[in-house]
This record gives sequence, structure tokens and C-alpha cells, in this order.
Amino acid sequence: MTVSVLLADDEGLIRSALATLLPLEADIDVVAEADNGVDALARYEEFRPDVAVLDLEMPGLSGVDVATKLLGEDQERAVVILTRHARPGTLRSALRVGVRGFVGKDADPKLIASAVIDVAEGGRYIDPNVSAQALIDDCPLTERELDVLRVAVDGYSVSEIAATLHLAEGTVRNYLSNAIQKTGSRTRHEAARTARERDWL
Repeated sequence: MTVSVLLADDEGLIRSALATLLPLEADIDVVAEADNGVDALARYEEFRPDVAVLDLEMPGLSGVDVATKLLGEDQERAVVILTRHARPGTLRSALRVGVRGFVGKDADPKLIASAVIDVAEGGRYIDPNVSAQALIDDCPLTERELDVLRVAVDGYSVSEIAATLHLAEGTVRNYLSNAIQKTGSRTRHEAARTARERDWL
């Protein structure tokens, strides 16, 4: 059975190359293309492809933003993220929302086509180069410290963070203090900003 694909990438040359090469490597039909995240969502709704192949970094909405919206409506939807710079935090974010495919843009088209087919059939494909980077992640923060910073980044007070995460205020203060120390920051907002810039959140 032919797998229908939405291909979204703001780099026209790469998008055109993949639109040409993927059907040559497997039983794939590129039914729609987009050069930004907003159009990618619109094309998906219009064509309802079997797989959405999304560039990680696009104008308007990132690939993970688009995936979050698509998978938030239906976790069975198949999404493959393409990236030039595979940071561990980005991989975690993509997996957290339900993305099942994550491939480097420099991968052989045959490998990208194979990932598309695997994901279309309900499987998962994570580029070994991407997962290797995730294994050597140098984030010093614990998952709980990251949880607290995710809420702190929106400017909430300690009591609001505690209520949101169902933790005691003293516990939140301890996590924030640890995060501030580990990131070499002066305030919780600076710590949250540092963690986001390093793609730990």
C-alpha cells in the first residue's frame, strides 16, 4: 500500500529533493508540501496524509509545535521530525508529545524513506546518531528540577509553582535553589532561561 506523505521544510532545495527521492526509495506518495509550520497544519487538515514529515526548525511553528498540535488531537497520527542539529532536549520534547520518527537531514534518502514506512506501520525510528547524542546529554538537572523550571519560566511565584505541580512550597524552593546553583544563575527566571537556551527544557 502506498504511504501518503506531507513534506514540510522551509529549505526549498531539500524539500524538492526529498519530494523527488522518497518515492524512488519506497512506495511513498508526497501528496502535499509546506514551507512553514502554519501551512503544514493547514495542508495536513486538507490532505490527511498517512505521515507528516516535518522539519524541526520552520517559520511560524517548529516541527515539534506542529507535532504537538497534531498528536494532541490524535495520538495515532504518524509524525517524523527531520533535523540538522539533533539536540537531546529536542529529542525528549518530540518523544514526549508522541513523535515516533526522528531523523537527521543528512541521512541517506533510503534511510529517511525507511523511517517513514516504519512509522506509517505503527513502528518507531530514531536515527542512531540522534540517540547517541541523547545518551551523552550533559544536563545536570534532575527531572523534578526541570519540571519546576518549566513552570517558573512562565513567571509564576513559588506558591503557584507548588500548586501547579502538587508539591510543598519548601520542596519547590529546594528544587529552584538546586537549579539556580547548577546553572550558575542568580534567580529562578535566569535559571529557567539558561535551561531553555541549552535545550534542557
